[in-house]
Amino acid sequence: MASDTGTPKKVAKLDSSDGIGEYDSETQKALEAIDSCQNEIDALNEKASEEILTVEQKYNKLRKPHFETRNHLIQKIPNFWVTAFVNHPQVSAVLDEEEEECLHYLNKLEVEEFEDIKSGYRLKFHFSPNPFFETGILCKEFHLATSGDPASQSTAIKWKEGMNLTTKQSESQNRKRKYGLSRTFFSWYLDNTDPSADDIAEVIKDDMWPNPLQYFLAPDIEVEENGLESGEEDEDLDESVVEVHDEEEEEDDEEDEGEEDDDEEVEEELDEDEIYGEEEEDDDEEVGEEEEEVEEDEDAEAAAEEEQEEGDKPV
Repeated sequence: MASDTGTPKKVAKLDSSDGIGEYDSETQKALEAIDSCQNEIDALNEKASEEILTVEQKYNKLRKPHFETRNHLIQKIPNFWVTAFVNHPQVSAVLDEEEEECLHYLNKLEVEEFEDIKSGYRLKFHFSPNPFFETGILCKEFHLATSGDPASQSTAIKWKEGMNLTTKQSESQNRKRKYGLSRTFFSWYLDNTDPSADDIAEVIKDDMWPNPLQYFLAPDIEVEENGLESGEEDEDLDESVVEVHDEEEEEDDEEDEGEEDDDEEVEEELDEDEIYGEEEEDDDEEVGEEEEEVEEDEDAEAAAEEEQEEGDKPV
């Protein structure tokens, strides 16, 4: 019987709404297994979120007395919050000059998260008596509306006559904004049209509030990160230059000493050559004299032999 060599039988896809076509039976089984595995991962993620929320609630309670102590200490430092705001890149971008002057009266900032952290939080700005408004505490709250969508509301500001910073035209030029934003700090505070996109509130809650000291000290931190101050740098450079000069002088002295030693060695070699040359000349003269004496002896012997030969001849 002939075997079935046709294509594998197609089965229905996991979900017809995902726009994916049909798959062969082996692929379909793998997809169903992946979907089951993903459901287990999602269940674990949801459980982790619940446990993380519990931990956050626990540590929010533990952090609260420390935040209160920190706020009490901050109130002893003049202009702490306005300095931190001006040094923060995002917050300073929505501050104009008159608002900066007004924030000199900001003596306390609080961020309060609701018991159910996911349901919302509130920002509370405490002001000492000032020439701009009579309201002592400005509160902006973010929460979930009955529809489940994010919502926000702000405490009304009771401006003093002629001091409404949201409508008053500043006589001086506003600070140049890095991000090209037209809004100002108090217009942001009163604006509740799109709480889900409120980046300034998120920055204050998640960046400024956890550690405002880093922004209060921002210029000093930059100096430390960039190295020593210019005066100290100049001193270090001067010291390094002196050290380099000293090293160069030492090297030059060593080179001069080396050259002098070489000259002395050359002179000694020349003296030795002269001495050896004179000794060789003396030796040559002695050898010449000895050779002359030998030649004279040989001549005398030859003459004696000739005389003897002549005496031996018959008469």
